[in-house]
Amino acid sequence: MPFTLATWNINSVRLRAGLVARLLEEQAPDILCLQECKSPVDKIPAETFAELGYRHMIARGQKGYNGVAILSRLPIREVGAEDFAALGHARHVAGELENGVVIHNFYVPAGGDVPDREMNAKFGQKLDYLTEMRDWFHGQRPERSILVGDLNIAPREDDVWSHKQLLKVVSHTPIEVEHLAQMQEAGGWVDITRKDIPEGQLYSWWSYRSPNWDAADKGRRLDHVWATPDIANAGHSSRILRDVRGWEKPSDHAPVFASFDL
Repeated sequence: MPFTLATWNINSVRLRAGLVARLLEEQAPDILCLQECKSPVDKIPAETFAELGYRHMIARGQKGYNGVAILSRLPIREVGAEDFAALGHARHVAGELENGVVIHNFYVPAGGDVPDREMNAKFGQKLDYLTEMRDWFHGQRPERSILVGDLNIAPREDDVWSHKQLLKVVSHTPIEVEHLAQMQEAGGWVDITRKDIPEGQLYSWWSYRSPNWDAADKGRRLDHVWATPDIANAGHSSRILRDVRGWEKPSDHAPVFASFDL
C-alpha cells in the first residue's frame, strides 16, 4: 500500500484552513499531520477536509495552544496519545493504518528563548519531554512505525543557516541536539529526509521576524519524518515545499513530504 505523507506546523488550523485545503488539493498527500493546531478538536474544520476526501481524522486539541491532528484519505484508528513530562499539553497523537503501520505525530515544546533550564522553565520542559520520549521508545522498541512532526530541533550543521551563530540559540544548542539523538537512537529511528537528501542546507522554518525571509534565507530544519529501520528503505521522494512559506498569511513552517511503498 504505497502512500505519501506530509507533516506541517500550521500555526492555527482554523485561521489557515484555506491553506490546508489548498495543500490537500494541489499536492494530494494521502496523510497530512498537523501541529500547533491551536484548537479544541470539535472546532477543527474537519468537514472542509472531508469534502476533499480526507474523511478520517484523529486529533488532540486545546484552546489557543499546541494541538496535533492527522488527516487521512486512508482508514486510520487512534492508538494513543501521550502526555510526556506531564505538561497537560496536546502534543502527541498516534494512529494505525490498515496495513499495521503506526504514525506518531509530535509537537515538541519550543523551549523558550534562553537555553538554560535554571533561568527558563520552558527549556527544562523541552529537555524533560525529550527524555521521556527517549525512555518511552526505549521500552516500546517500535516496529513498522513512522514519526513525524515539529520536533523544534535542527540537529545537523547543515540544518541551520549558520551553525556557529546558532550554537547558543534554542533549537540548535548541543544539549538539545544530544537529547534528540538519544531519543532517536532509543527508537532506532531513521531520518528519512536526510536519507533521501543527505547533503546540503535544508530548512523547513523561517522566522516571521525576517521581513524578507526568502532572500535572507536564515532557516532551520525543525520538521522531521523518521521511520523505524524495518520500513526505512521503503521511504523515498522526500521534499520540503519551500514555496508554501510564501503563500498569503502563511505559517512560518513549510510542509515536509515523504512517500512509502508498504
